Amino acid sequence: MTDLTPERQTEREEVLSKARAAKQIAPQLAKLPTPQKNDILLAAADELVSATDDILAANQEDIDTGRERGLAESLIDRLSLDAERIEGIAGGLRQVAGLKDPVGEVLQGGVMSNGIQMKQVRVPLGVMGMVYEARPNVTVDAFGLALKSGNVALLRGSKSARSSNAKLVEVLQQTVVKHGLPEETVQLLPCDTHDSVQDLITARGLVDVVIPRGGKNLIDAVVMGATVPAIETGTGNCHFYIDRDADLDTAIEMLLNGKTRRCSVCNATEVVLIDAALDDADKLRIVTALQEADVTVHGDVSELEAFGATDVVQAEEVDWAEEYLSFDIAAKVVDGVEAAIAHIAEWGTGHTEAVASLNAYTCQKFANEVDAAAVMVNASTAFTDGEVYGMGAEIGISTQKLHARGPMALPELTSTKWVLEGTGHTRP
Repeated sequence: MTDLTPERQTEREEVLSKARAAKQIAPQLAKLPTPQKNDILLAAADELVSATDDILAANQEDIDTGRERGLAESLIDRLSLDAERIEGIAGGLRQVAGLKDPVGEVLQGGVMSNGIQMKQVRVPLGVMGMVYEARPNVTVDAFGLALKSGNVALLRGSKSARSSNAKLVEVLQQTVVKHGLPEETVQLLPCDTHDSVQDLITARGLVDVVIPRGGKNLIDAVVMGATVPAIETGTGNCHFYIDRDADLDTAIEMLLNGKTRRCSVCNATEVVLIDAALDDADKLRIVTALQEADVTVHGDVSELEAFGATDVVQAEEVDWAEEYLSFDIAAKVVDGVEAAIAHIAEWGTGHTEAVASLNAYTCQKFANEVDAAAVMVNASTAFTDGEVYGMGAEIGISTQKLHARGPMALPELTSTKWVLEGTGHTRP
């Protein structure tokens, strides 16, 4: 590391120093009693609400800087806080406090033929590194879920949320110290360069798991570059298939909810697949409803104009492959549920896929054959959310197939160990 600049060396040492401190206190957090965890979470919620004015002032600094840097409005929306959002963030901590503590839960067990009693129990992961973009709420969500599951939170937020994250962590650290824990229970890492991410995700022996949350480039960089175990939270190229047997009014309502409720989140609908068997008037109703909601429709212009659609933007390959995170949607006519499933298999990211149909066979086929972390049958894609699932604040939506899939909350932030109790047994 002798070729590092002094500034870069200082940044690296800060990351590793904080990781060492986190590792040192991890055993203390692993054995915290549930009532103490809950008291801290509830106190932190109250302290955040009390500090609303200070948090909003810090957040405004980030918003102003972001606009000066030309951040997209979808990112500004993710970055922005208001009193209602802060209350919502605090509410997430209160909900986590009310959830069952996973640590120590016995998953299975029994008595071996030789009399040894064995059981598999949940244990904390240890030091949990988070890498995330312009979402200050993730700072608090990660802290709350890490604390309740007995983990230490090591947070690497983005430069765009620097002031907001710093103020939030300051409030959280003050709270844990008041309750007898070291301030290293939650720490914020430097965000001046992307190199600090690499320092975190290669700190083997200090960091037990790293979780990226953000856009495709960030997630790919972490998953491909990590030597620490990583849990992949994927992007949400979410599809909504409207079948020939759908109740069209209800289908359109669900489609608009998934697209326009909050377009900058990973569970937003990005592609609508329209059954070719629908008559032209119904196809046109779907496109027109989107446009009347100020959504720009992308697609094969000749295909959509064939049933009367106008003002459609010609789609390129990128329109089928990536999140818009904006008031844009791709629209495609497909030949029934088989073609919808095939399109999703080719272009989906394994996040959330939805079908609107009153045909039980079609719904079951879609649910059985679509490979995704969540499948919605006659429901908006917006429902893929840990809080909606009753998990409290979530750490992210996992699109991988190992350890955790879908909204990740308390159980997903634990591992297990086997405990065998004998009476002096030896193995022949």
